[in-house]
Amino acid sequence: MDAELIRDLLTLRDRDQETRTRLLAGGRLYGGYDDDMQAVHRDNARRLDAIVQQHGWPGLSLVGLEGCRAAWLIAQHSNCTPDLQRNFLAAMTQAAEAGEVPARQAAFLTDRIRFNEGKPQVYGTVLDWGEDGELRCDLDDPAAVDARRAAVGLPPYQDDLPKHRQDVNAEGGSAPADLADYRRQQEDWAKAVGWR
Repeated sequence: MDAELIRDLLTLRDRDQETRTRLLAGGRLYGGYDDDMQAVHRDNARRLDAIVQQHGWPGLSLVGLEGCRAAWLIAQHSNCTPDLQRNFLAAMTQAAEAGEVPARQAAFLTDRIRFNEGKPQVYGTVLDWGEDGELRCDLDDPAAVDARRAAVGLPPYQDDLPKHRQDVNAEGGSAPADLADYRRQQEDWAKAVGWR
């Protein structure tokens, strides 16, 4: 394993998580994509891209499970760099097929990209606010979602949904007061960075 590369990935992960914690404490995590968080995500995505260009996807044999998880988190959060996030998914999917990353990581990233593109999700892993003020997601072929989730090691959608809602609630996340404005801002952001 590449100890230096593992340290690099963990440093990027820690920067992401420290920024998230700071924004959460300051009441800036929910309600929009904070500029400070975007800057960290953008910088981390560029560094991960350089790693992938040099080594291929950082999988289990190269960086171990912890390094592999850190690389996934960085890719998952690279929302403001659409081309890089799509490239990460292609590399990660290839690594998953080779047994170098858990299949669930590619599933999460697949859904994140589809969410950013405004498309229904395959696995139902990215939640957003619905008209009723509850977190949910649009699913592609909802009747088959649990079979798809099981194939990548995820629990049934309806079993997992309450936990995700509880996690967001525990952090102080709540439905936006003006859902139409919230969605308009999401759409404007998605267009501005190149998702749509």
